[in-house]
Amino acid sequence: MLKTLIEAFALISTWEVIIAMFAASVYGLVIGSLPGLSATMATALLVPVTFYLSPIAAIATIVAASSMAIFSGDIPGALLRIPGTPASAAYADEAYAMTRKGQAELALGAGVWFSAVGGIAGVLSLMILAPPLAEIALSFSTFEYFWLALLGLMCATLVARSSPVKAIAGMFLGLLVSCVGIENPGGVPRFTFGLTDLFGGIEPIPALVGVFAVAQVMRAMLTPEPPPLPRRKFGSIMAGQWKLTKKYHWQMTRGNIVGIIIGVLPGAGADMAAWVSYAMSKRFSKEPEKFGTGHVEGLVEAGASNNASIASGWVPSLLFGIPGDTIAAIAIGVLYMKGLNPGPTLFTEKASSMYAIYLMFIIANILMIPLGIAMIRVAAYILLAPRSAIMPIIMLCCAVGSFAIGNNMFGVVTVAAFGVIGYVMEANGYPVAAMVLGIVMGTMVEQAFVTSLIKSDGSILPFFERPVAAILAAMAIGALLWPVMVWAWRKLKPVRTGVAATSR
Repeated sequence: MLKTLIEAFALISTWEVIIAMFAASVYGLVIGSLPGLSATMATALLVPVTFYLSPIAAIATIVAASSMAIFSGDIPGALLRIPGTPASAAYADEAYAMTRKGQAELALGAGVWFSAVGGIAGVLSLMILAPPLAEIALSFSTFEYFWLALLGLMCATLVARSSPVKAIAGMFLGLLVSCVGIENPGGVPRFTFGLTDLFGGIEPIPALVGVFAVAQVMRAMLTPEPPPLPRRKFGSIMAGQWKLTKKYHWQMTRGNIVGIIIGVLPGAGADMAAWVSYAMSKRFSKEPEKFGTGHVEGLVEAGASNNASIASGWVPSLLFGIPGDTIAAIAIGVLYMKGLNPGPTLFTEKASSMYAIYLMFIIANILMIPLGIAMIRVAAYILLAPRSAIMPIIMLCCAVGSFAIGNNMFGVVTVAAFGVIGYVMEANGYPVAAMVLGIVMGTMVEQAFVTSLIKSDGSILPFFERPVAAILAAMAIGALLWPVMVWAWRKLKPVRTGVAATSR
């Protein structure tokens, strides 16, 4: 273990990794602080850059940018009541109320401090959970992998904030996209329409850039500019944070635990963790009446939770290739591109690379404190940048990056097409995260299913005979039927109430 740790330190001690990590940290802070530009979008725009970096430097940029962007979304939320990222939306009103009370420094300081603490807690969960789970995963056959992938897809529909039916529809659209091309077990061209560019299928990365970056630019074109930030000087950002840590240590711990659990669930992510933790904080608080008036307790728990979920979301990604959230889905694409194929063998064959990822997460969260404080102080200047100047640059990055990945114009067309699809889906309440999960995992589900059928000579029984496979099957089928059961219960409840009232 010590030898592996020394090798990991050597991997991250190169100038390339150090510069890439620092630059990605600054980039993530800037993008996250601009209202409407999410951490996922920040990560997606980095993918073309990772094409030219070594594997460890490429992963370093993803880790640093995503961690920083999740925190810096708190800055416009506290100062303008406009959350920079969806994860910050859960407590933007609370942070803004604190600013109106003259406690902007306390609100932003809590954001940076508890985000860093939560991020480190998430890394510890990754270090503790991943190796033993990898040992178990080595005994998995294609039967278990099929049910595991299916369970991941079903979880995405359960945790979606929109209608479960719309989430399932989005997921099926993603699965349909993953069917395009000849890279299937039968090697048969599907949905190619005679176009040779479609023979290789739809690459996940251009699709991700389209639905998150281009769709956001389209939305920005139709919404008014946010109000300008009033100029003001900040006092000490970190003053009183240790006192808050001692006072709200249980809330911080609970937020970390909730974030870790939600991060491991496929398709959930930091925004889900923040909303759940803020709701739990209010539910179990001794002073629930203070929530909404500028009470720091909710910020402590939700801030610790959203960053904890970022690192824990890498657990299913590294082990099974099942993304814990949309950022992890992008990371999986980068891992494959760099030859670090996700799976349990990654922990044995490339253990030093895994420890390097752990160390990069810890360094990123430590860096967050000084860089976050500096970002808060220059926030007024960053937020003055007009949207009309930012959006064309983002579109240019999308076009250049998508061309660089495949070195042809088809990538640019793919990004543009998925930008329109993402915009239409969001406008009609269909979660794009469910579609992304379908695109990323569709090939894995199909290959595991077909391979299992070949091994069982067409019989379905072996899918349920192995104990672990049977448990995963029960969970996947339960997750599939849950939305139907909830819908049926809601339909039957008024009928029962009416019958009871009539009998009286």
